[in-house]
Amino acid sequence: MPVGSGSAPGAFGHGASGATDPQLWRRAAAGDERAFAQLFERHVQAVWNHAYRVTGSWALAEELTSTAFLTAWRRRAEVTLVRDSALPWLYTVVGNLARSERRRTARWARLLRRVPDPPVSPDHAESVVERLDGEDRLRRVIYAVKGLPEAQRKAAELCLLGDLAVIDAAELLGVAEATVRSQISRARARLRELLTEPAS
Repeated sequence: MPVGSGSAPGAFGHGASGATDPQLWRRAAAGDERAFAQLFERHVQAVWNHAYRVTGSWALAEELTSTAFLTAWRRRAEVTLVRDSALPWLYTVVGNLARSERRRTARWARLLRRVPDPPVSPDHAESVVERLDGEDRLRRVIYAVKGLPEAQRKAAELCLLGDLAVIDAAELLGVAEATVRSQISRARARLRELLTEPAS
């Protein structure tokens, strides 16, 4: 799935069906699978893009996107949409899933450090080198965002990595727009410092 620079067409509008997200969500909550399928088609690209930006992994982005929509279907009757869009909630689910995955991976890494390293084999798959280099660069950005103070990290994940509007992020986080703008400004300044340092 290609990575775009923004949300999928119709992500915050009515889309081809003419129905708004709240209308589709209410139908889905009543058991209308076709309405949920329309929500899926409307937002899946944007959700995958966000998942890729916060993980740096194509495979993990696919997994998190699938899990996010499965969670949405299971919890559709209890979810309240933010500013008439399903995207902010879906972005939050992806962020939570990504953090859980990082904790799981960290635990696994601690276990692996106790096991001797296997012999190193040369990598003959040169066709993937360019894509892996790109993922390495993205991971550097993701690790930098992870190192920010919590308020800056949340604002950066939603607005810088997730392309969410400041007004939507403010409502989702329960703070003033000015607070989100301030956190984004501080996050950008710190990320510039971190990302201009030589990679270790």
